[in-house]
Amino acid sequence: MNKFKDLYDFIDFAKGNRKYPENTANGLRSALKIFEKELNIDELNSVDLIEDSIEEIFINVVSGNKDKNIGSLNTYKARMLKVIKDYQKYGTNPSKIQGWNAKTHAPINHKIAKQDTTDNKTDKIQTELSDYTNTPVHKIELSFKTGQSIIVVPKNITPSEIKIIKGVLDSLSIEE
Repeated sequence: MNKFKDLYDFIDFAKGNRKYPENTANGLRSALKIFEKELNIDELNSVDLIEDSIEEIFINVVSGNKDKNIGSLNTYKARMLKVIKDYQKYGTNPSKIQGWNAKTHAPINHKIAKQDTTDNKTDKIQTELSDYTNTPVHKIELSFKTGQSIIVVPKNITPSEIKIIKGVLDSLSIEE
């Protein structure tokens, strides 16, 4: 079984074989660290389970990282999926890494002068990035005497799922 920690080893292995440049490897490790905080024990023991549950995990990542904008979190999600894909293709059988043709980037011509342009697309890009997550949710923030509570549920929640949530909340109530 492929464990989450194997992804860290794979990044180091790929970097050592010149498949990931240093900055790419660092970015991939950062994505792993952010997602690792939100994984349960089963997901930590199965890369395939992480890939299957990536949307649900991403909801937790968004909830747990309110200090980061959605664009950054989408980038981390894309990096997470990239490292999983590369790991499944080249990491499970190290001999396959020799057939891996890493992408090379053409050098940037620094002599090109920047043209003055106005940035009219900033808000549109942010909206498009948040739509890209495919995880529409209702986020409910409540303040109580004892603290704050945040509830995040999918917008397409079914009545049976609502009953489950109600049951969980009812089980938490303490008779006074």
